[in-house]
Amino acid sequence: MNRFLDIKPEVREAIEAGKPVVALESTIISHGMPYPQNVETALNVEQIIRDNGAVPATIAIIGGRLKAGLTPEEIEYFGKKGPEITKASRRDLAMLCARGEDGACTVTTTMMIAHMAGIKVFATGGIGGVHRGAETTMDISADLEELAQTPVMVVCAGCKSILDIGLTLEYLETHGVPVIGMGTEDMPAFYTSKSGFKVDYKVDTPAELAHFFQTHLELGMKGGILVGNPIPDEYSMDPDIINPAIDKAIAECNSLGIKGKATTPFLLAKVKELTGGDSLDSNIRLVYNNARVAALTAAELSR
Repeated sequence: MNRFLDIKPEVREAIEAGKPVVALESTIISHGMPYPQNVETALNVEQIIRDNGAVPATIAIIGGRLKAGLTPEEIEYFGKKGPEITKASRRDLAMLCARGEDGACTVTTTMMIAHMAGIKVFATGGIGGVHRGAETTMDISADLEELAQTPVMVVCAGCKSILDIGLTLEYLETHGVPVIGMGTEDMPAFYTSKSGFKVDYKVDTPAELAHFFQTHLELGMKGGILVGNPIPDEYSMDPDIINPAIDKAIAECNSLGIKGKATTPFLLAKVKELTGGDSLDSNIRLVYNNARVAALTAAELSR
């Protein structure tokens, strides 16, 4: 086992017993929303996973230790410290461990640590992807590379709609990452259920999804799979409201010269401001829905 890895006893016991476990990221706690709403949401997500038959494992870096499973006190610590915590991608992992520092895990680092711990299913909000204008900026999320090399199932509501969804799907296809729609043939667009771009395959139940992923693993396929799970209709935003807000946020981001890892937090905060907070409410609801589907799928997988 990796000497930098600490697995919460409850999570370790579940893994060793072959019980279902679902990984969760910590960036949504530190960088996704204000305190105390971030802590409340994180604890609610963990409870939803328990209610649907699995054990939650929120993943983070604390004092240079890779944590697979946080205590409520550690979640509170992350929520209060917020954006002061480094947003940690693959390139940051060794330095944070070497320096004994904290890190909020993105999709990339959550996948890495989940795989180290033996966790196969991960629920998040939306993945990173190819940013708009990437043909000149080369701004492409490390999440896509991680999906191409780490065998973890990622359940999300699509890539964030601030991104170029079509180019993101092309990039995943090039790297051989299957994109599966949960009950849909249309790739979800985070705040809305449809993007106009097709997924590779559609499944209708967690059991079917688990069977697909188990076959993927047994074949020794490199990399993970991406599951697009649409936001429930009652929480989906009107495209005529959310899309202009996204376009305006991107224009302001570009005018301010914001780049790199600061881009996504800025855009999400700006979209929240422009929609009067409605986008954050939708964000929370889609995370809850993804946690439920991930837990049900992990339970099927463990059988």
